[in-house]
Amino acid sequence: MDRLQTIRVTTILAGVSLLAPAWIGLLSAGSPTVVCPFPALTIIPAFFLASHILFKIVIILPAVLFFAWNPGLFRGNTKVPLRSYLLFAGVTALSVVWFLGSWSYGLQYQGPRYTYLISAVNVLWATVLGFMFLRLWKKESSYGANLAAHWMLFVWLGWYAFPYLGELP
Repeated sequence: MDRLQTIRVTTILAGVSLLAPAWIGLLSAGSPTVVCPFPALTIIPAFFLASHILFKIVIILPAVLFFAWNPGLFRGNTKVPLRSYLLFAGVTALSVVWFLGSWSYGLQYQGPRYTYLISAVNVLWATVLGFMFLRLWKKESSYGANLAAHWMLFVWLGWYAFPYLGELP
């Protein structure tokens, strides 16, 4: 297998592996838990499809978005696109707004333990990603570092970002 084929297979495997955290974040429990926080990326479409058996298909969203977001990964691109830095900054800023706006609902419906833990995990996730993206911004990148940063970003989006805080419908 030549280098480009290896890169394509690696990118496909990375994207397909996003099914696991998306499944854990949405389907591994019947209500929000620290391991299964019902992230907005999958829970909102799942609510719209709740009357159909198709609601489980929403776990493919992080993988589909990963593939569509940075198609350069299939070519082995080493440079992180500017839009990825902007996406990370936007998701981080919106996470703060998300937690500020839904904090009291999380305390009321999921309880303090869940709300504090889920927010701490999100802070940790944003911090790790922030260091990854900062490192990629400041020095020459590699395909592996580019892939890892994007994979981690979409794991966060599919598993933990914008967790459900509030009363279930």
